[in-house]
Amino acid sequence: MRALALCLLLLAAVACGRNTGPSQTLDHYGKALKSKDFGKAYELMSSSFRGKVSREDYVRMMRDNPREVAETADRVRGKKGSLEVSAEFEYGLGDRMLLVQEGGRWRIAANPLGFYDQSTPRNALRGFLRAYRLERWDVMLRFVPNMYREKMDPAKMKAQFTGPSREQMENLVNTLEANVDEPIIERGNDARMSYGDRFTVTFVREDGAWKLKDLDN
Repeated sequence: MRALALCLLLLAAVACGRNTGPSQTLDHYGKALKSKDFGKAYELMSSSFRGKVSREDYVRMMRDNPREVAETADRVRGKKGSLEVSAEFEYGLGDRMLLVQEGGRWRIAANPLGFYDQSTPRNALRGFLRAYRLERWDVMLRFVPNMYREKMDPAKMKAQFTGPSREQMENLVNTLEANVDEPIIERGNDARMSYGDRFTVTFVREDGAWKLKDLDN
């Protein structure tokens, strides 16, 4: 259940602001769920969560899902093992940086070299946009399907985006960036994302890497 998963993810933030550690907070939370004291469980949620979900909605959600609540309570109560406290923040074009606590200090756990990931259509889109903004015309070739790649090189890629159609391409990229989180529909090795008033960007997966087939289909 998505909402319950969200509750568990937010517990680490609760622990940071109280005298108890993550293990104790999880134990208190599990006991509150087990005893069906949902008001007490709600008080253990972070302020950001409580700002988005009212007490009434939280209690109703818990009462409507007794089996999921019972399972969650059993899983989190009395866990004495070590916990990894983590934090995540979003930046840029929906990029996320993961941090973990090690020995009382925060360390970056995300891959710092994953600038141009092509493992998903959305990551490919973000990588393409990043390469464009940094004028990495050579990197942009990675996102070109094989059927077009043999006709392209960095110089031709640069000319396509900075030549006579520069203003049109800039407007198109701006629109893409503004809609980078729009839903993407995947079907096998093909994917598509509608954006703006009338545009659709299409993707194709080749050799395990997603590429951009058309920006304004």
